[in-house]
Amino acid sequence: MLLSSAFMLPDAMAQDDLFQDAGSWLQVIGEGSLTTIDPSLEKGRIWLEGQARFDRDWDHWYQGMVRTAIGYSLSDRATIWAGYTWLPTQNVGKSYISQQDVWPAFRYVMPTSVGTFTFRTMFESNFLLGDEVRFRPRQMIRFMHPLDAEPRLSLIAWDEFFIRLNSTPYGGQSGFDQNRVFAGLGWSFNKNVRTEVGYLNQYLDDATHTHNTMHHMIMGSVFLNF
Repeated sequence: MLLSSAFMLPDAMAQDDLFQDAGSWLQVIGEGSLTTIDPSLEKGRIWLEGQARFDRDWDHWYQGMVRTAIGYSLSDRATIWAGYTWLPTQNVGKSYISQQDVWPAFRYVMPTSVGTFTFRTMFESNFLLGDEVRFRPRQMIRFMHPLDAEPRLSLIAWDEFFIRLNSTPYGGQSGFDQNRVFAGLGWSFNKNVRTEVGYLNQYLDDATHTHNTMHHMIMGSVFLNF
C-alpha cells in the first residue's frame, strides 16, 4: 500500500510519448543537534545534504544539489525546518539553470511494531529565472523495516509526490509535477553512520503535461548523525 500512490498518476502517464532513461543519484546527508555549538540549543537541529545526479545511461552529469536547513524538535518524533536548496542543472539540449529554493518543512517519525514510518511535508518556493517563482508542495512517506535475522540490515521503501500550485513560463503549468518511488536495502554501521542502496523510479511531467520522462536509477546514500 505504501507505493500505491506511484500508480495514481494523471492520464498523461498512460501516453505513449514517454522518454525513458537510466542513471544514478548519489547523496550524503548529515543531521545533528546544535548542542555541538551551544548546550542550550538542545532542541535545535541542523540538516546538510549534497547530491550528484547522472542520466543518459550514467554518461552525463545533469544536476547537483546542495541543501541546508535549521530545525526545531517539537518532540522526539516531530521536527519543523526552514531551509534553502541550490539546484544547478544542465539538461542535454537545454540551457544551464541555477535554481534556488526556500522552504519550510515538517517531519514526523512514527515507530510501529512492523517498522518505522516517516512523513515529511515540504512547501518549496522555486526561484527559477529572474523573478519567476513556482510554488511546489511535496509529500514523502517512508518505511524502514529492520530484519529480525540481522537488525543492522533494513528494508527501505518510500514514495514522494510533487504538485505545481501555479503556472510559470519555465516551471510549467500547474498540476502534477513528478513522483519518486524507491525500494532498497539499508545497513547501519553504528548509531552515527548508515548507508542505503536501491532502485529509484522518477516520473517527470513536462511543462505542458504532454511529453514525459521516466528515469530508472540506482540510488546510493550515506546518512551521518552527529
